[in-house]
Amino acid sequence: GEFPTVAFKACTQQQSRNLKQSRLPVATAPEEVLAGGACVGADCLLRVLANYSRSGEVKTTITVGVVGYPNVGKSSLINSLKRSRACGVGAMPGVTRCLQAVQLDRHIQLLDCPGVVMETGTPPAAVPLRGALDPQRLRDPLGPAAAILRRCPPEQVGGG
Repeated sequence: GEFPTVAFKACTQQQSRNLKQSRLPVATAPEEVLAGGACVGADCLLRVLANYSRSGEVKTTITVGVVGYPNVGKSSLINSLKRSRACGVGAMPGVTRCLQAVQLDRHIQLLDCPGVVMETGTPPAAVPLRGALDPQRLRDPLGPAAAILRRCPPEQVGGG
């Protein structure tokens, strides 16, 4: 089946209240708007969520889980839709340690979940590349560094 796909840029402002949302859709937003600190694409995503909360003519309440890899911006997405810092965010993985519910409006509740990394048969050196481990906690930083270098074209890595 087809699922709705929405282009979205989370807010990068540092303040805690009244996080800015641009009313422009991502597709038509000029470069300076996309490069700025405001959230872009919230209207479209909120419309998609509102449609799920409608059952015929009746509005129902829905709970939406925000899931993904560590450090991809799950909490930032929720903060941008709520327009305030409802969830803690940080550059290191593991800021979100437990499930947190954020009431967006009367009909929509968002769940901020800790990052999820599925265990696969890949070598252990690849696990830190998925953003699941704080770099300071690596026992062997050389393995992941070598794995990154193997993925990069040599001309992009060589120092000038």
